Amino acid sequence: MADVARLAGVSHQTVSRVLNGAPHVRPGTRERVLAAIRELDYRPNSAARALVTRRSQTLGVVSFESTLYGPASMLHGIEQAARSAGYFVSVTSLHSLDGRSVQEAVDRLRAQGVEGVVVIAPQISAVSAVARLSSSVPVVAVGPGSQSRVPMVSVDNRSGAEAATRHLLDLGHRTVHHLAGPAGWMESQDRQEGWRGALEAAGAPVPRVESGDWSARAGYQAGLRIAELDDVTAVFCANDHMALGLLRALHEAGRSIPGDISVVGFDDIPEAAYFTPPLATVRQDFGELGRRALELLVEELAGVAHTRTHVRIPPEMVLRRSAGPVTRR
Repeated sequence: MADVARLAGVSHQTVSRVLNGAPHVRPGTRERVLAAIRELDYRPNSAARALVTRRSQTLGVVSFESTLYGPASMLHGIEQAARSAGYFVSVTSLHSLDGRSVQEAVDRLRAQGVEGVVVIAPQISAVSAVARLSSSVPVVAVGPGSQSRVPMVSVDNRSGAEAATRHLLDLGHRTVHHLAGPAGWMESQDRQEGWRGALEAAGAPVPRVESGDWSARAGYQAGLRIAELDDVTAVFCANDHMALGLLRALHEAGRSIPGDISVVGFDDIPEAAYFTPPLATVRQDFGELGRRALELLVEELAGVAHTRTHVRIPPEMVLRRSAGPVTRR
């Protein structure tokens, strides 16, 4: 900073004001300082700044090591929100979200001087791990669990599943079959409960659940079984990738969509609008999820008392051609 001040012919206090975007610096002076910064390729020393301010401006994120659209999009949303709020992000990805692994990850992030931690907790084991965390820095969880003692942000998976099921019932289908996600995932559990609750509220029969592992392959295998059932006219899939596999299997079996069977997914992945036919689905706003998680964490850092410790983001039903009126009973 002293080198920049000397080259620009100003005090180091003026350089500091320019770097921090303070007002009341003459335009000509600001430009001389910025030119000197460019010429010297000056970068503020974040470590030195942290020692002075006792703020690292860095947040930690504990993430589940997965290429699945949901967890990956959650991480992206959190990173975008943190950047907009002026924070750097340090990410630790884990193979397993058990209690010991999560605690060790949080401890490593604390050793790096992070001011707070966001834990992406899509599995039941992760929710339990977050509930048992011991940490001197604020922690916020992102996931569908509701039994955690730390602030939690999640998409309202149950209401999204209810909306998808009601939409199919409103189209005249006697009942709706369900292709669920794997056991151990809160999203899978909540979406199954939402589907079942909508059927029971409508007095509709509750069929046996087919289960998959979130993959298109699992959807394809389930689709081959479903195609052999003459009474199926509607299927709600717990995610879009399984819906993609289901559509392929039904097409190969000669079943038309939505003429014979209507299909609705969950997530609204970028490719959903380009399936054949375009997939009706439930959209999650991962950008809003990240923003609300960062908002809760920043409030924790500021010592703000929360009126609610669990924030649920409502999903949105997206209507496309894979779901249509029932043509047979």
